[in-house]
Amino acid sequence: MVEERPGSWFGFGFCGFGQAPGSDGRHQVHSPRLLCSWDRGGDICSVRASWSYTAFLSRAGRVQLSGSAGGALDGCRDLWASETLFVVLRDGRRPGAGAELQAWAPSSALRGEPLWAQTVTAETERKGGAGGETRAAPLPLLPCARAYVSPRTPLVQPLAPELRARRLELGTEHALLLDEAGQVYSWGAGRHGQLGHGTLEAELEPRLLEALQGLPMAVVAAGGWHSVCVSETGDIYIWGWNESGQLALPSRSLAEDRKTVSGEDGSEVKGTARAEDGAPVPFIAIQPFPALLDLPLGAGAVKASCGSRHTAVVTRLGELYTWGWGKYGQLGHSDTASWDRPCRVEYFVDNQLQVMAVSCGPWNTYVYAVEKEKS
Repeated sequence: MVEERPGSWFGFGFCGFGQAPGSDGRHQVHSPRLLCSWDRGGDICSVRASWSYTAFLSRAGRVQLSGSAGGALDGCRDLWASETLFVVLRDGRRPGAGAELQAWAPSSALRGEPLWAQTVTAETERKGGAGGETRAAPLPLLPCARAYVSPRTPLVQPLAPELRARRLELGTEHALLLDEAGQVYSWGAGRHGQLGHGTLEAELEPRLLEALQGLPMAVVAAGGWHSVCVSETGDIYIWGWNESGQLALPSRSLAEDRKTVSGEDGSEVKGTARAEDGAPVPFIAIQPFPALLDLPLGAGAVKASCGSRHTAVVTRLGELYTWGWGKYGQLGHSDTASWDRPCRVEYFVDNQLQVMAVSCGPWNTYVYAVEKEKS
């Protein structure tokens, strides 16, 4: 959910199924474009993108799907999207029945009955926040924070209660969990180093990320096969697969790919292949343990999100940096170049906009921004 400060959502990247309202039928958008058709008056408060469709949640609680999947639901509080499953937390269908967790097939157009539904009573919601009021853990964590939704069967996976989960992120083959103390756990497939334990071995159960132990984290994000954490002090740690430069480490594939890419205005842009001083650099294909990443000018990070092979970070100053695979314009730099170093998205700076939130789909990116306050 985004802050209450009025603003607008923007989208860029792959929209071959029409999942980005405002793309005017284009299959890809190379620079941020206002989601004007759906976000009148800053009505959207949350965006979750899968590969072929995107789900939008309004402040009034209405969910709308766009792309290969369509349909709408009212009375929604939270949402989570994947190609095989769309999950919403809704108001109960009967007065006083509590909230209801529903899982739908995206192809159902949200009609008929969900695949399954589970009532969430006030007693099972976590206590937290000022005054100890009840609040739900963000999906895909279930509100009780003792289980999570999986796109594969079984659809509900239990978590050990001693983990005290605060947030959970799912990659293509791995999961990251942030606990109440700011410690990070990972499990799943590890062949691309995405678990961060220094090996390529899989982990069947959540395992503490020892390299970050004692460093409280505020944000976790899982990409297709890479992972990102932001510490409470604004430091970025990143690990996993670097095939497209998504770790902001030197990538061989980008160095070897010298083809010309086209900008939206027809201009030609050359991809980067060397360090800024022109010297050759060692290439890194897999980073199996967390590496500290510095943004330009020492900017501190506050939020992060990952696509399949790209990464986006919001800084304390409200600037957006992106890097990694850019074939569909998902980096927002007005071209289709891929980058293995953090690059600021100049659109928001040029338009005096402060970025407040970012949400990456596999091949696209959505950003919430507000007008900068005049000093």
